Amino acid sequence: MSITDWPLAERPRERLLRHGPQALSDAELLAIYLRVGVRGKSAVDLARDLLKRFDGHLSRLAEASLKELASVSGIGLAKAAQLKASFELSRRALSQELAQRDTLSAPGAVRDWLRLKLASQPREIFMALWLDAQNRLLIAEELFTGSLTQTSVYPREVVKIALAHNAAAVILAHNHPSGIAEPSRADEMLTRSLKEALAMVDVRLLDHFIVAGNQLPLSFAERGLL
Repeated sequence: MSITDWPLAERPRERLLRHGPQALSDAELLAIYLRVGVRGKSAVDLARDLLKRFDGHLSRLAEASLKELASVSGIGLAKAAQLKASFELSRRALSQELAQRDTLSAPGAVRDWLRLKLASQPREIFMALWLDAQNRLLIAEELFTGSLTQTSVYPREVVKIALAHNAAAVILAHNHPSGIAEPSRADEMLTRSLKEALAMVDVRLLDHFIVAGNQLPLSFAERGLL
């Protein structure tokens, strides 16, 4: 059945207009973006197929390649390009928020940005969000990339990069492709080493996040591990 055949109160767009986007499921929100379905499938059915292809994880959908998106029956390159553009706009909006605000006053935005960036990466990536004296984002960059299970991080190189950006503070983050967010002993030791090394050049380590799948990124600061 086409969405136009649904009762008016049940149609995703009308529900959004009446109750706001937070009242809709992921599939319904995607359906509004896709606008139309294909023969035998409504836009909601097509959205559900798309989510199922990526195990129901929006973060994996956000990081999917154009080829992966277009391979879903009914999507094609045009819709795939639109989806990639929408997720990139989300990342840029979050980056602008972090650049304009004290990151410590916007922990949700930091976590959302990190999940969009790292949650679905198949290899471990270690990155830094370099901040100015007001804790506003200067630049976010990947520092090191590793294997499926680990990466090598060098404190001396991190300090050199901090000085190159004239950073006053930093938030570190890395992902666990295993999907387990708990910090290892090596994670804790590395964090202490980096904090000590950065302190020698007056750069404050504000937090270190571990991103794992669809879980809430784990904060070292909240765990008392800094």
